[in-house]
Amino acid sequence: MRKKRVKVLLGSIALLLALWIVLSFWARPIPDHPFFGDDRILVIAHRGGAGLWPENTIYAFEHAVELGVDVLEMDVHSTKDGELVVLHDETVDRTTNGTGRVEELTLAEIQGLDAGYTWTPDNGASYPFRGQGLRIPTLAEVLAAFPEARMNIEIKQGPIAARLCGMLRDYGMAERVLIVAFDAHTMSQFRRLCPEVATAAAEEEIRMFYGLNLAHLGRFYRPPAEALEIPEYHGDRRVLTRPFIRTAHERNMQVHVWVVNDINDMQRIVDLGVDGIITDYPDRLQAVLGRSGPP
Repeated sequence: MRKKRVKVLLGSIALLLALWIVLSFWARPIPDHPFFGDDRILVIAHRGGAGLWPENTIYAFEHAVELGVDVLEMDVHSTKDGELVVLHDETVDRTTNGTGRVEELTLAEIQGLDAGYTWTPDNGASYPFRGQGLRIPTLAEVLAAFPEARMNIEIKQGPIAARLCGMLRDYGMAERVLIVAFDAHTMSQFRRLCPEVATAAAEEEIRMFYGLNLAHLGRFYRPPAEALEIPEYHGDRRVLTRPFIRTAHERNMQVHVWVVNDINDMQRIVDLGVDGIITDYPDRLQAVLGRSGPP
């Protein structure tokens, strides 16, 4: 009877060991991607630097590049006539002098609006960019204008994945772009169509990683993406911790934090060991990092 128990115990140990080996092999770290070229902490200009100039405009991206940011962050929607435009909201109401949903407006209608109309540096005392010719750009215009820039592009509508993939290939930007989407289905579709382009984890994937890490099982997480883009807190729950970052790095995933605008917060988050910060004020982050311009 005792020998039988020993055999059962040894068999269980062998099974667990085999399972551990299989899981370790299955959950190998994700391979390196050319988008992440060095160990430099990425200064990611949120919507081109929305605190400094009108967001998601060529003007914003030009000035962010002049400032020396590492990555231009932007959002993409489709118009009624199928053009991809760079805009965060589902409507044009907040950032222009127009109204309406992007998907219900043509490109001509959208580009006839003033994209600098509502931007103010002083809570409405002045609107310095009104009537200055700023407009909502197409993604093609942005890709053509900044062929050397790295970009973080968030998909706001699932059905645009195929067109986006084709456009990145056409402009030779496959190694210079990181694609983001909250929706896991959208992200999965894009990865299937465009496997050569780096992606960030969708919300569902981040939750899985976070849960496994809490249970000390993060080493068995199979990375679907090259980066985790997260807030420091989700409600009252702190997401960004040293163990979270450490496990992500063991999986060869970068950790980018959004949206951080306070200098003290920037320094504290940098000290935790993150790989990038998404901010409306890239000039502040440059100062925290001791940078004064392009590398």
